[in-house]
Amino acid sequence: MSKLIEQPRFSCALGAQQTVVAIPRAVPIVHAGPGCSGKVASLIGQGEGYGGGSTIPCTNAGESEIVFGGEGRLRSVIDGALQVIDADLFVVLTGCTSDIIGDDVGSVSSVYQEQDIPIVYVETGGFKSNNYVSHETVVKAIIRQYSDKFREGRQTVPGLVNVFASIPYQDPYWNGNLGEIKRILEGIGLKVNILFGQDSEGLSEWRNIPNAQFNILVSSWAGLEVVEDLQQRYGTPYFHFPYLPVGGDATSRFLREAGEFGGLDREQVERFIRKEEKKFYAHIERTADFMLEFRYGLPQRFYTILDASNAVGIAKFLLNELGIIPGTQYVVDDAPEQFREAITGEFARISPLRSARVRFETDGGAIQEEIRAEGNTSRALILGSGWERDLAAQLGADLLTVSVPVMYRLVLNCGYAGYNGGLRLIEDIYDRVLHTYR
Repeated sequence: MSKLIEQPRFSCALGAQQTVVAIPRAVPIVHAGPGCSGKVASLIGQGEGYGGGSTIPCTNAGESEIVFGGEGRLRSVIDGALQVIDADLFVVLTGCTSDIIGDDVGSVSSVYQEQDIPIVYVETGGFKSNNYVSHETVVKAIIRQYSDKFREGRQTVPGLVNVFASIPYQDPYWNGNLGEIKRILEGIGLKVNILFGQDSEGLSEWRNIPNAQFNILVSSWAGLEVVEDLQQRYGTPYFHFPYLPVGGDATSRFLREAGEFGGLDREQVERFIRKEEKKFYAHIERTADFMLEFRYGLPQRFYTILDASNAVGIAKFLLNELGIIPGTQYVVDDAPEQFREAITGEFARISPLRSARVRFETDGGAIQEEIRAEGNTSRALILGSGWERDLAAQLGADLLTVSVPVMYRLVLNCGYAGYNGGLRLIEDIYDRVLHTYR
């Protein structure tokens, strides 16, 4: 039976509009009621990008469209968008209204596709799923309706990989994370289609998807359907790393496994890892005296209230490289049942000597009540969203905002993935600890 939940950490299926916004020079066209697109942007968006936020074309379907159908209105909005917006790709997305009344957006969009206009359509009625699932749906639709046009004469390019990792905007640090993942993979000798964000070359990378030697998925579960679809469609194998690699230990493991999967020169991989680890641990050593002297001011335990990929990756880093003990780890992305055993296993193997308790819960209010009920008076670190600010204040805990909604922090190019991300995470944790230290 469905229930009301407090403080959700993800949006409805229409949230995949942010997936489109994150592709350079791609623009979503939303066929939905007034306010739907804006609410999504206010929850998980921070900034408009090239064609996001209040600039997204929308039909604002109302009573007339519900009674008589909205296909004519959609054609009008598409025609207007083509006249006034200079974009490389348009993606038509539907909301609850248009999906319920049964507007045939495929038929409308196909007229433009037949004219060789770069337009894709996807049914993303909000009631169908959350934006983790619809992110996969939109990516697959772009590949099938756009990238697939360039498969004729495809030729596998040795060392070329497509990377699917942080979900744009749903992960507030997606831009920085993707940039660091691209940097380190190129460091071991790969050519990387990162597909989203400032480090992407835009639609040229999407056209090049069929030519990849293999695909890389950095995620506990979201995106698995995409790489499986690519394997079936083009015969492209995929390497799956089930959490965000953060810091020296996890990042080196990620690179070694990716290099082995791709058949890269082992010495080249190890040379890059040695160089990066030398820099990473030199910064840690440089602050050793400070960390040892300040140790009793550090939180003694931490809680993550994050999606599975970030929760596992950050928890492993905090325990294994900073020595902070895990409390309960809350996974809030509504991970499908078939993936939960594997996620639980990652927490059970969080270190050689310790495991962590994990709870799958989408209700932010229930999570906060459970943490309050523990009655633990030792200092804690909470890695969650802006909604945990009051909880942290009540418990005297330190809060680092890692999940949406952000609300109290501006994120430009910060990321916590990789070697550089691990250093940034240490800086941000100590920034919060020192700010509240008495």
